[in-house]
Amino acid sequence: MSDGRDRFVRTDASKHAGARYTLAHAFACAGEGVLATLKRERNMKIHCAVAVLALVLAVVLALPPGSIVLVVVCIGVVMALECVNTAIEAVVDLVSPEWHELAKLAKDAAAGATLIAAVMSVAVAALVYVPALVSLLGW
Repeated sequence: MSDGRDRFVRTDASKHAGARYTLAHAFACAGEGVLATLKRERNMKIHCAVAVLALVLAVVLALPPGSIVLVVVCIGVVMALECVNTAIEAVVDLVSPEWHELAKLAKDAAAGATLIAAVMSVAVAALVYVPALVSLLGW
């Protein structure tokens, strides 16, 4: 008997049997992945908190639409990479529960991708927010 957690799992057997897997199911699975990452990963919680602060600051500073788009894109890229990092870590842990050099490389590289995006987002934030703050403070 199923507990309902596998209702969106599409197995090879269901694919070959022509089982219906709707777009709504695909979005539901994706949403579950984002929520699971948010619930389990400290860094995703940090990214979300920083994203809220960045968006509030964008409104307070009345940033131009182009700058807000840059901020939103950076937020999306960092959060997407955090989800990919979490997925890679989960798969590596599943297939290689004991330490292995290649498992470490996969996990570190995935985390590195998220780090690169986060650092670049800070650079974009400096370019977007610093001039707005300087203007607001009249410096």
